[in-house]
Amino acid sequence: MSHLNAEIIAIGDEMISGARIDTNTAWLSRRLAELGVDVHFHSTVGDTLSHNTDAFRIAVRRADIVVATGGLGPTRDDLTREAIAEALGRPLQLDEASLKHIESMFAVRGREMPQRNRSQAMFPLGASAIPNPQGTAPGVDAPSPREDGTESRIFALPGVPDEMKTMFDASVAPAILSLNHAGRHIRHSVMKFFGVGESDMEERLGDMIDRERQPRVGITVSSATISLRISAMGETVAQCEEMIASTRKEILDRVGDLYFGDGETFEQQHAVEAILREREQRLVVIELGNAAPLGDWLAALGDSPVIAGGLSLANLGELSRFAREPIPPASDDTDDFAERYNACLRVVRERFHADWIVMVDAYPDLTIHEGSVLPASPVTIHVCDPRGNVATQHKRIGGHPSIVHPRIAKAALMFLRSELKAAAKS
Repeated sequence: MSHLNAEIIAIGDEMISGARIDTNTAWLSRRLAELGVDVHFHSTVGDTLSHNTDAFRIAVRRADIVVATGGLGPTRDDLTREAIAEALGRPLQLDEASLKHIESMFAVRGREMPQRNRSQAMFPLGASAIPNPQGTAPGVDAPSPREDGTESRIFALPGVPDEMKTMFDASVAPAILSLNHAGRHIRHSVMKFFGVGESDMEERLGDMIDRERQPRVGITVSSATISLRISAMGETVAQCEEMIASTRKEILDRVGDLYFGDGETFEQQHAVEAILREREQRLVVIELGNAAPLGDWLAALGDSPVIAGGLSLANLGELSRFAREPIPPASDDTDDFAERYNACLRVVRERFHADWIVMVDAYPDLTIHEGSVLPASPVTIHVCDPRGNVATQHKRIGGHPSIVHPRIAKAALMFLRSELKAAAKS
């Protein structure tokens, strides 16, 4: 096959009821696209045998690759094996190697395997096991011949995300590559951006995100951060890397002002930390209002020598009391207010033995909006540099409550990065 298409099936009553969010399908869609497979369908089905069987029968008729998650546990509502067997018209049979693996997993934990777990070693005739190094549920790899002489391939994986991802990358991805691109190579690169919405980014990229383009450039958005995934396919690794390098240059020519780094998990706080490490400088964060995402993100960096600490305070009055610097009302004397405000920041910087401060004033209260879109509200961001100079940026940020606080924090990191860059040039 020169170009495969796929369907992803998420199985479980918890998915149908909305009790659990299906993150597996989103992850699998991205990974399949990176492998050069077009995902045409997403299906979600509850823990009913007849419904599961129908889902697989339909999927193998219309998709070359079927990836299912969930329903491989030992309980009575785990019906994926039975559904695949019925859909393919084949009996289930015991796989001794899988049974021994499951027994060994229990032995390592010092427990005797319940008889019910024996069901996890049952496979449709002609199917093979997908190894699961982390759990007791092996996956199922089942070919399904079609009436037109072609073949669909079912890969059934556990619903536990960590197990599913490990098994997909170790076993399923190589199998798909061998089907789709025999003798060819695929390489990927992820670039990260912040500062505009998805539609504005698409407009600036133009035809670069055309699905027929090679290398393919995919765009995804998470908490206002935009990821561009470049997937190149070629006869050699060098050819792939050359295509990626050329595409990266073209992207940077169009949206380089928004770019901050590379990698699936790379975020702006990592970019800031890298700059400060290189300069051997330290940062303190001040967040006023009803949230402290910057503090959370920087704490997650671990014991970093460049993070001096942070303050999460209710309002400007609390900051004034901490710094022991009185700040008059802004309406009394604008110049005096600004000087007192800046003096307060400089005191905090000195107390934390830091070189830089980034301050957010302030995160709005989201509880009063009850899930509705938050109107754009004023936010002020301050950055105090090693010389005590304070730069200020005024913004209005709104949107759905789930995104407002992260968007404000990321705007603060973007402003900090711009001041760090400016300082390097001066």
